[in-house]
Amino acid sequence: MTRIYTRTGDDGTTGLIGGKRVPKDSPRIEACGSLDELSALLGVVRSHAVPEEVDAVLRLVQEHLFAMGSELATPEGAGLKREGIGESQVRMLENEMDAFEGRMPQLKKFILPGGGAAGAELHVARAVARRAERHCVTLSRLEKINPQILCYINRLSDLCFVLARYVNQEQSAVVSGT
Repeated sequence: MTRIYTRTGDDGTTGLIGGKRVPKDSPRIEACGSLDELSALLGVVRSHAVPEEVDAVLRLVQEHLFAMGSELATPEGAGLKREGIGESQVRMLENEMDAFEGRMPQLKKFILPGGGAAGAELHVARAVARRAERHCVTLSRLEKINPQILCYINRLSDLCFVLARYVNQEQSAVVSGT
């Protein structure tokens, strides 16, 4: 059985796909770590009794975040194909937002983050997505990255907001019996 620990990171570095080692606080690793944190938080949201259609979207988003992290962990010139996010995934987020917004009353004022546990955690996920976006922007200023990653993560924070509203609406209806 392979051990989970390797001791290779004890010097403050980590390995990228392709073998290159970089400091654990490099902009590339900050971006990858933020995407990983966001995916883990979405997993927490999914552990609640969220509507099935929300769970399905969040699972797909987690898969996209994994692909984005893998793409960012594969530096240009590593000699490996960089699978990633494209326009179709960005459009998917937009379509999901439009569909969920169509099931809710129009938002007429700012709302404070909160609601039930899943809704509140989706608001936290929105803030974590914004941080991940900032890390990806920092990386993009230093190295070439897929520009669709920036589009995707920008839309994803909006989707988290819409899903927070939707989940809170649905859970409120269940609690109130309507």
